[in-house]
Amino acid sequence: MELAEAVQVVRDELLRAAAQGAGSDIAFQVGSIQLEFTVELRKDARVRGGIKAFVVSGEIDAGAGRTQTHRVALTLDPRRATGEPLLISAEGEADASGLAGAGPL
Repeated sequence: MELAEAVQVVRDELLRAAAQGAGSDIAFQVGSIQLEFTVELRKDARVRGGIKAFVVSGEIDAGAGRTQTHRVALTLDPRRATGEPLLISAEGEADASGLAGAGPL
């Protein structure tokens, strides 16, 4: 899985949580999210820039040859496109349409 796909999974799960929170009397403001991945950097002549980062599982194939893995830590601060914080909360506040890249829920 590419690093961008891993971050997209987190985005999708936040949007799903916001939709599931609709109608609740309790609201949570999503704060900073810290992610840490083990990534393998691969050189790829087909990719502009030449290097891609892939998230690796704990089950690295010993027969895959020499690879080098690195730990990458990211801190994400999810906000709506307007700059407002994302809420996982009561009905009417779970609309994710203002988030960049958000599709229909």
